[in-house]
This record gives sequence, C-alpha cells and structure tokens, in this order.
Amino acid sequence: MSNTEDRRSFLTAGSLAAATGVVGNLLGRNVQAQEPMPMDMKGMSSHQHGEHTPPQMPAGSDVQAEYDGYSRFKPSRGNDPNSDYYLGKMMPGFRPASDGPATFEAPDLDKLPYKMVGGVKEFQLVPMAVKREFLPGYEMNVYGYNGSMPGPTIEVTQGDRVRFVVTNELPEDTYVHWHGFELPIQWDGASELTQEPIKPGETFVYEFDVHEEGTFFYHSHVPMQEAFGMVGWFIVHPKKVFDPPVDRDFGLIFQNFFIDSSQTIADSWKMDWNWHTINGRSGPYTTPLVVKHGERVRVRIMNFAPMQHHPIHLHGHTFWLTGREGARTPYSAWIPRNTELIGIAQATDFEFIANNPGDWMFHCHMVHHMMNHMTEQVGPRMRQGVSVDQYLANLDSRPRVDATRQDPGFDTPGYPQEMKGMNMSPSMMKAIGSRRAMMGMRPMAEMAVMGLMTTLRVMPKDLYHKVMETDQEVEPGEVFNEIVRRFGDPAKYNPGMKGMKM
Repeated sequence: MSNTEDRRSFLTAGSLAAATGVVGNLLGRNVQAQEPMPMDMKGMSSHQHGEHTPPQMPAGSDVQAEYDGYSRFKPSRGNDPNSDYYLGKMMPGFRPASDGPATFEAPDLDKLPYKMVGGVKEFQLVPMAVKREFLPGYEMNVYGYNGSMPGPTIEVTQGDRVRFVVTNELPEDTYVHWHGFELPIQWDGASELTQEPIKPGETFVYEFDVHEEGTFFYHSHVPMQEAFGMVGWFIVHPKKVFDPPVDRDFGLIFQNFFIDSSQTIADSWKMDWNWHTINGRSGPYTTPLVVKHGERVRVRIMNFAPMQHHPIHLHGHTFWLTGREGARTPYSAWIPRNTELIGIAQATDFEFIANNPGDWMFHCHMVHHMMNHMTEQVGPRMRQGVSVDQYLANLDSRPRVDATRQDPGFDTPGYPQEMKGMNMSPSMMKAIGSRRAMMGMRPMAEMAVMGLMTTLRVMPKDLYHKVMETDQEVEPGEVFNEIVRRFGDPAKYNPGMKGMKM
C-alpha cells in the first residue's frame, strides 16, 4: 500500500457515532465499542443502529486509540498531568516519521517554485504592487510578492543552500529581510545598514546556507511597505522529523489594514485598522482547515499586524505550544492552552489531536478584529425602517433622520451594539460557500465568521472523503447535521434553514 493510501485509511465510516439518549453511557465506554448513528443522506453509506464499526488504524501502524487515559477520538484529559500523553502531548499522528515531514499548507497561498542550480535551490522573488480580494468583490490595492499578498511560501529543508534572485517591480526602493535567520551580515536585508537599496527595476541576489529548522518568514524592511502587506512564509523542515510526527501542518498569517469605505488603497499612516485578513482573505472568505478525526495537527500562526497583538483562540480543543519563530521548544517547556497571545512579528506553533468532530471557530479574540470593514455606524442605525440603499441611490437627498428613538431597544443604554452594514449578496454567499472546504457546514455558517476568523473542521473519515476527495454534491448542513447525529443530541438540535443552497 502506498503512503497516500495508507494515510487515507485512518478511520472507517461511522466509527464513533453515538445514539440519541445514550450519550452519557457512551462517554464511559471504550472508544472502539461505540455504536454509529443511522446515516440517510445522499451519497453516504447507511448503517442500522447497533452495527459495530470500530476505528481502524493505518495498516502496519502501531499507533493506539488511547494513551494513558487520553483518547484520540473523543475529548479527554488523561490520567496524569505529568504523563507524556496528558492532553495528547506526545500522542503520535497516524503518519510515521519515516514518511518525512507532513506537507505544509497555507490556505489561499501558493508555494514559490525553485530550480536547482549547481546544488543550490534558486528562487525568483518579485516585490510588486498587487490586488487582493479580501472578500468576494472587495478587491484591494496592496503590496506583495509575485502577484500575491501575502507572498508565496518558501519551503526548504534544514541544511539547504538557497539563492534568492530579487527583482524589484515596485516604484520605490525595497529590501528583503529573512526574519529569524542566522546568516552572514551582508544578506540580512536590514536596509542601508547591510546593503544598498534594490532600486525599481534592479535585481539583487541573496545566497546563504540554512542551518535552522522551524517557522520563519521574509518581509520588506521598509516599514510602510510592511504595513502594505509585504510578508511571506519561510518554512524550514528539519532533517530529523519532529517527534511526535504530525499528520497536518498549516500556516496562517494574520494582518490588519486601514482602507477607507470609499477607497481600495491601504493607508499605512493610520494608527487603527478596519480590515483584517488571514492569508490575505477576511472571514468568511478564509478557507477552513479541514482534518480527519483523530489526526495530530500543527498550526503555525504568524502575526504581521502593524501594531496590534492577537489573542488566538481555538474552540473545542486544547493545544500545546510547541515552538516559536526562534526554534522548536523543548518538550519540558510546552504549555497547554486554548487561547494564546501572539505579539507583532511573532510566530507560534500549536499542536493538538483533532479528537472532537465538528466545525470549530479559530480566531483572534479582540472584539474589533472579529468584524469586517469597520466604519462609523450611522445611516442604517439612525433611520428606522429606511434602507441605506435609498440614500445610496440619491446622494443629493438624504432620508429623514428619526431622532425620536422610538425603537424600544433604546430603553437599554448603549443600544444598538450589533455590527451593521456588511450584508452579503447571494453571489458573495455562493462564492464563499461553494468551495469544497466549506461544503456541508450548517446553513448560514458564513454569517458567524468575520474578520480574523476561520474554522477548523474535524470530520470522520467517510465525511472527509465525500467533501474533500470527491466531487459529489454536498447539501448545506449535511456534514454538520450528521456529526450532531453521531456525537451530539439530535433531539435537541435545530438544523437551521433547510434546503438552502449556495
């Protein structure tokens, strides 16, 4: 069996389903004794209640479903906080270390290709002005590399010698700094301190050996260009795979911009920010991280905001902090968290076992970062019963302002505090919801994900296969409803707007 086939045989369909009314009893059972719920959705297998379908580990693998009281298939803590397996700390993924590092994925970003020239990995990097669609139809003017903001991911292996041929297509001078690398001073890219500017149209070549391993990034060393978005991942895989090996390896770059409501150009002079992006897209246009139930997952998050920190929170799971942009952290210093504060120009590695099926929010917890396109909320709030579209249709005649505040909500001081004015058109909803990674989520799930927000989707193998490995139709709510049927209490669940298609 090939490595790919081996990785795709993690779990069998319906392996961990829970029947209505017996959830409490199931929590006390061994995970392999749990019973599946019926499945009656189009394209999915149907099981009669009571059939036994235990989890199936990859062929030839010696990984286990449970280690010292911690289960890879249901939320658990473990028997001893001092155990190596408490909260899944050292629980291995399904992939053996002999397979090499897991493929690094930065959703919505490409990888920078290279060619081998005399034993050196040679990359072509082009600083340039680019357009980036933060949301469907909201195309913004920013700076980036090779037509992308953030720039494409650079991926190498510890011990490689690398060469970067940088051709400046910006209308102004630039430099490239290799953030966190211990390299000869002439290649550091710290402006005139170490080199002459790369003039518009000119080319500069950086070349050095990479002895590090871990999470790094590259960026312009002109501050205003940084605020315009000029950054990209630089991932260095270790020669010796980190232990325990992971099944998934994701990268998310968090950024903030100020773009006035009448503009498409980022204002790098501002001290506040109203647009927030993850890998160049704003929620709900961010692409979910989709994993299989029981996998070990690494998520690398980098904060490249101009001047704001980000407390990053993951719902439904507890993760371990396993590294920073400086290096891999020794096991003894790992810390379990579900919220971690990431400062400006810092990167943090999280690792966890995806043992809780569902669609889980993964976001910055600063309230102003959980919104899109923040502007003063006038107009729609002030004019009771009057659509803002009426004002936009005739700018010379504004609808009458209702100053009486007759809405009973105004009896509560501070009302209203719900964010308004960022309505999604049917075409925008379709562009967001029609992507495979979004299919099967609860109807209208997009309305909950804004700004610096994305989702972690943990699916049993059969659901993952249908959504991510086939082109079969997936109805809105299909996957979420099935997960509730298997693992929750469907008798007390409202599935939302039925039959709504994107």
